[in-house]
Amino acid sequence: MERIRAVAFVATLVVAVVVAMGADAQTICNMPVSALMECKPAVTPPKPPPPTPSCCSSLSHADMRCLCSYKNSNLLPSLGIDPNLAMQLPTVCNLPHPAKC
Repeated sequence: MERIRAVAFVATLVVAVVVAMGADAQTICNMPVSALMECKPAVTPPKPPPPTPSCCSSLSHADMRCLCSYKNSNLLPSLGIDPNLAMQLPTVCNLPHPAKC
């Protein structure tokens, strides 16, 4: 009986690790979800801080057309994100070719 419990525990642990690794690998518009979350304070009212260098670096690799598709979506406000601040982020990050949404 003890052996069955040990095997069940190890199996549960393996599943948890695989699920956690899969969550880290998720991307939206060629940007890891973790990088998007790092940018969130810079686009959340009322007094957003400047974006972090890591946020801007990740944003420079993002698919801007894809990100623009969320401009008029209800998704951004539902996450506490101001769409206008989000659209200004490439300019604030001094990216060479900010998206024209």
